[in-house]
Amino acid sequence: MYFLVAILKVNDMKYFIGIDVGTSGTKSVLISENGKLLASSSYEYSLYQPYNGWAEQEPEDWWKATVQSLHDIVCNSGVTSNDILGIGLSGQMHGLVMLDAEKKVLDRSIIWCDQRTSDQKEEIDASISGSKMLQISGNATNTSFTAAKILWVRKNKPEIWSKCRYVMLPKDFIRFKLTGEIYTDASDASGTQLLNVKERTWSKEIAGALGLDMSLLPTILESCEKAGGISPEVAELTGLCAGTTVAAGAADNAAAAVGTYTIKEGEAFVTIGTSGAVFAHSSEYKLDPNGRIHTLCSAIPNEYALMGVTQSAGLSLKWFRDTFCDEIIRTSKETGISAYYLIDKMAAKSPIGANRLLFLPYLMGERTPHFDADCRGTFVGLSAIHGKDDVARSVIEGVSYSLCNCIDLLRTLHVVPERIYACGGGSASAFWREMLADVFNCAVCTLKCTEGAALGAAILGSVACGYYSSVEEACKAMISTEGTTVEPSMEKHLMYEKYYEVYNTLYVALKNSYALLQSIRILQSNI
Repeated sequence: MYFLVAILKVNDMKYFIGIDVGTSGTKSVLISENGKLLASSSYEYSLYQPYNGWAEQEPEDWWKATVQSLHDIVCNSGVTSNDILGIGLSGQMHGLVMLDAEKKVLDRSIIWCDQRTSDQKEEIDASISGSKMLQISGNATNTSFTAAKILWVRKNKPEIWSKCRYVMLPKDFIRFKLTGEIYTDASDASGTQLLNVKERTWSKEIAGALGLDMSLLPTILESCEKAGGISPEVAELTGLCAGTTVAAGAADNAAAAVGTYTIKEGEAFVTIGTSGAVFAHSSEYKLDPNGRIHTLCSAIPNEYALMGVTQSAGLSLKWFRDTFCDEIIRTSKETGISAYYLIDKMAAKSPIGANRLLFLPYLMGERTPHFDADCRGTFVGLSAIHGKDDVARSVIEGVSYSLCNCIDLLRTLHVVPERIYACGGGSASAFWREMLADVFNCAVCTLKCTEGAALGAAILGSVACGYYSSVEEACKAMISTEGTTVEPSMEKHLMYEKYYEVYNTLYVALKNSYALLQSIRILQSNI
């Protein structure tokens, strides 16, 4: 749990709340009309992995974290709840939440990084051609999107599927709990593989090919539209006023684009959370002909976005921390210094290239550019000379190289940003930002408010309630462009380039071995 309050009372000031339903926890922030962060509260919850490659969460855990964090910021900030005009949401994409006829949760949510659906990907490919799927959904068929998860439940848990009457995404479940209304937004719907992304409507063609009843799918709104008001029951739990406007909200990275002012053609940001992403705004519907980049609806009405995803970005460093850094964790608890800051200091002792040690960050399979559910994390070059310093640095470098793959693909689509904004937990690391600038050979910037997705959600709430007339107007008023800028070093970039070239050969060399390894696991466990 994390809770921060900064009192900032101004006569007649109005306020907005952003709720970010993440993988590690849910955060709620209270933001003033001019973009000042007044209060922030977050609560963590569990990730369940009953088998290798599986990932599940309890929707009710998200809800408990939401109620607790809202109560913290509303009741302890010194702000009158009548002055809180709008609430927006952002959330992890691709998760499957199923409700029965009484709108009760039927099962744990299969979340974005789950990779159990290889058979369902093949089923989808057999039902609709790859070129047709790419043209309609803006994306190549892959195991991470919601459609494959639906087919998995239909095949493997028919007793659950027979009771399902509503399918929704994680943040939409939270909005339903806040308001009693069931909607989604175009940006989050883009991650289901069931949306006609160009038209921003559910695809009858895809749903028909997969044999899915479209009545299960929620009505689609734009991210900045009103999607209901706070119910009296929730008002009692949180201290909010009943009827307070709740926006449709956006997928986490679409909301982060708003929160980093990435709302114009060619602008881009990189986020390092549990996953990592490079996200660029586009006024036009653009497709990578090989489907290696996601094409999505933007949180800006009638505009689009291009996104590359590293499945295990911050997750890779968290795995390293939890597996190898007991002493650092103890020191962190004793001193209050972040364990990740201490790991940065450790990694900085190792030279660029980590003494010829490379890490492939495929702990949960990979998305961009490989779309391979079978690949797994790999160290290459490990020798007896390597210590924890080298391993720490190789993990951070490996994630950076994976994100650079995303940048390279954006450049093939003629998106060449002059600078890239950084957000997410990893952006707090000056060491990591400098590495990204050098690897990308591009300036990496931060904004004064680093809340990213949560700030973007609050901005969407300010538009939904009518306080600002457009997302652009709200961004102008609420985002300060003050922050840090790290310029790349050409000398360091050229050093990283040598290792990046080797990194790019490794997936191809190991692809068949990954598949063979996964086939052994399947035979042993009979899954």
